[in-house]
Amino acid sequence: MAAVVVALFLDLVVFHRKEHAPSLRESFYWSVFWIGLALLFNAYVWWWGYRLHGTSEAGVKFLTAYVVEKSLSVDNLFVFAVIFRYFGVNIRYQHRILFWGILGAIITRGLFIIAGVELIRMFEWLIAVFGLFLCYTGARLAFASGEEVHPEKNIILRFARRIMRVTPEIRYDRFLIRRDGLLYVTPAFLALLVIESTDVLFAVDSIPAVLGISRDPFIVYSSNIGAILGLRALYFLLAGVLERFRYLHYGLAVVLVFIGLKMVAEYVAVTFMNHHGHLIDPWVSLAVVGGILGASLLPTLFVKQGANPDGVDRGTLDE
Repeated sequence: MAAVVVALFLDLVVFHRKEHAPSLRESFYWSVFWIGLALLFNAYVWWWGYRLHGTSEAGVKFLTAYVVEKSLSVDNLFVFAVIFRYFGVNIRYQHRILFWGILGAIITRGLFIIAGVELIRMFEWLIAVFGLFLCYTGARLAFASGEEVHPEKNIILRFARRIMRVTPEIRYDRFLIRRDGLLYVTPAFLALLVIESTDVLFAVDSIPAVLGISRDPFIVYSSNIGAILGLRALYFLLAGVLERFRYLHYGLAVVLVFIGLKMVAEYVAVTFMNHHGHLIDPWVSLAVVGGILGASLLPTLFVKQGANPDGVDRGTLDE
């Protein structure tokens, strides 16, 4: 956690102290850094699991949870792009908004995970409920390809506009400004509110999925944090090719249904068959999740690149 705090400080205060549009090369290096940090931590979890229990189970579960959460995060980038377009946020200011949005997500997801783990401990049958919910979410995701995102219908945004003073000035470099002795919120603040509230909805889907992989709060939370920390860099890296990932949600839908059925089956096995232990080996779960997501990404090799969601030329890695 200390390494995460230091990295976040360097990211915002040192490397991004001046507002600018991150280049493709910069975004690539930051993406490699965050993924590398997560894999390095995974190696630690692997070692830690062997030292305490003599198995690689903890490491495998962390990696599986990380892959699922990372894939769900990529799918969510589409929504972030729509939100920024709606508010007309210039790409040079998007990094700061995403930074504070992800910082808020770290806190809210921690609270969600603590609540989820505690509820499952108190009411074991919630495992089956979460499993059925994931099956429903997967089915909904599979048939949601044509649905459009409408930020203007966001309840939090409508409520904020009703009770807060919104500056008529188009300001994205600040969240709050003072005019004539009165405090006003800026469009950047409203964009942050929508991103935060949207992430809460994402968490409702993703956290039960990760709890279906492991109930260890340490593994669940750390895999979540590892996946979302690199979301900003990944957004700017994939800004020009998000359209190529149009089939990813089909793979995610199958993965969510798989995890949901696995949770229901495990509950039935424990409750009615007195079977304790894994019905599906963690290695098998990792292989299934990786195989499904990999297959859903194959079409990206053949899909023609669509328009840049922010309308900015991202350049090449050789810039």
